[in-house]
Amino acid sequence: MIYVLANPKSNNGRGKEDAKAWAETNLKKKYEIKSVIKLDYKKFFDGLEKNDEVVLCGGDGTVNYFVNEIYGYEFKNPLYYAKCGSGNDFYRDVEKYEKDGKVELTQFITNLPLVTVNGIKKRFLNGIGYGIDGDTCLVGDKIRELDASATINYTAIAIGLLLKPNGFKTKKATVTVDGVTHTYENVWLSSAMYGRYYGGGMNAAPDQDRKKAKGKVTVTTFASKGRLKTFLRFPSFSGGKHEGKTYLHHDIGKVIEVTFDEPCALQIDGDVVPNVTTYKVEFTK
Repeated sequence: MIYVLANPKSNNGRGKEDAKAWAETNLKKKYEIKSVIKLDYKKFFDGLEKNDEVVLCGGDGTVNYFVNEIYGYEFKNPLYYAKCGSGNDFYRDVEKYEKDGKVELTQFITNLPLVTVNGIKKRFLNGIGYGIDGDTCLVGDKIRELDASATINYTAIAIGLLLKPNGFKTKKATVTVDGVTHTYENVWLSSAMYGRYYGGGMNAAPDQDRKKAKGKVTVTTFASKGRLKTFLRFPSFSGGKHEGKTYLHHDIGKVIEVTFDEPCALQIDGDVVPNVTTYKVEFTK
């Protein structure tokens, strides 16, 4: 039996339908769809037969939820991932390993970084967005609270926060990596990346390789004066063209602490935490 784990809430509520469409296209064997919500994961995986397989369908939020529910479990059955979300930054990073419409997942969900922020401890797959990227997600969440069916244009939100005089206010950031501290002025974001992408395709850490990370993340800090000048520079950041850009700083290490002089929102694989002044990333078992 192949069990397809689907998130009904993913892709603006189309998760179950997306998973069914994927299964009908890619699976030749008998399958059963199960919801990831309120699933007793340990009981489910412990109860699998020898020849059973599991495919997790969804986007970044689904994989993040799954990982944090069952982190540290030793899987005995084949476990795969199939793209069925809206952002799909994790898929962008691992699509070269795809075969028959799915990616072997187990290899990518061990030794994940742990973020501690405002008393919350959580594993992440892609990255921590802190600054204008976090505030962009916060605005998107507020729009969705008013209209659950609303299509969120994160690019438009970010441009508004970037260009409007009453938009995002730059911060002073203190970034400590493995005990070495750097201070940056006029900071728009300072994000810790385990993968290359976040925010629906922004290549925030082009040199980060999750398969070769060896317990390290890349902290990308975007520091730039002037709203219009920053707007013109932003495509270099989002497109991964970082080489030689003096306004983009990269710090690589195992233990990361980032502090802003004023609070703003932070996102963990798209999950927003408001009113944050500091976060810490480390690798723990």
